[in-house]
Amino acid sequence: MKLANIYSFLRKDLHDIEQMLTETIDAEHPILREASLQLLRAGGKRIRPVFVLLSAHFGDYKANKEKIMAVAVALELIHMATLVHDDVVDDAELRRGKPTIKHLYGNRVAMYSGDYILARALEVITTVNIPRVHSALSKTVVKLVEGEISQIEDKYNANQKLRDYLRRIKRKTALLIATSCKLGAIASGAEKKQANRLYRYGYNVGMSFQIIDDILDFTASPEELGKPTGSDLIQGNITLPVLYAMEDEAFLKELKSVFHHKENLCEERIGHLLDLLQKTDAIEKSYRLSNLYLQKALQSIKPLENNKAKRTLQTIAGIIGKRRS
Repeated sequence: MKLANIYSFLRKDLHDIEQMLTETIDAEHPILREASLQLLRAGGKRIRPVFVLLSAHFGDYKANKEKIMAVAVALELIHMATLVHDDVVDDAELRRGKPTIKHLYGNRVAMYSGDYILARALEVITTVNIPRVHSALSKTVVKLVEGEISQIEDKYNANQKLRDYLRRIKRKTALLIATSCKLGAIASGAEKKQANRLYRYGYNVGMSFQIIDDILDFTASPEELGKPTGSDLIQGNITLPVLYAMEDEAFLKELKSVFHHKENLCEERIGHLLDLLQKTDAIEKSYRLSNLYLQKALQSIKPLENNKAKRTLQTIAGIIGKRRS
């Protein structure tokens, strides 16, 4: 089952959010406008707005609709800005199977486009007059940047530990999803206890979501990924499957050799590494850890009111755990 099918009751609001995103990033300068719209047209799961809307159903959704929609748009724009900056850092040519802003317009335009999208997000969130929202969001963005910096610092470093990886994906992915859940609840006027439960749900789902993404980088086809298989490894990023595979001496030896001579990186050497990884139990162990986070996510929202939004959150967790593309 596709994710979009299970929250079909949000379809109209998600369509409105899509319109708001287009209107918000519309710029006077033609290059800035076209570059920003390029990323929007590439699509995406819009997971963060979905979590904002679902979490908002634990408060007064109708009475606070305007605030809720603004929060959803701002969070998606922040996510989009990080993608643009990521593509510059990773020298990525494709995103979701389409050329990146960096590839089409160069690093400078890409960086300014990312800054522009982030500035628009800040502009949107100022319409939400709730200090807790601004405080939580600013802290999350700080942590997000720290996560991106730590990823840069850890490139081609084969001496990482599991805790380094978990701290990195917490900042890079999980916190923004957790904040989406929390801010959706706050914007709707939900109780603090409910908002905190939804935050824990979002954090654990976010951790699982990123682990699954990192697994798919090795198991999905280039067509499914929209980029080459093993892209993270090519860019020197140590993800969970690689960490587990490093317990195998043959894999670790080859990895260190590849990283030591990264200037000679080629498809053949990466292909050999991928073959060695597939011979270990790294993928299976990675799925097990992902499932542990999903169980924690489900436990977090167990005491919440048994409404349609809660059942959808539970179903989403199940689908994320079974994702294979």
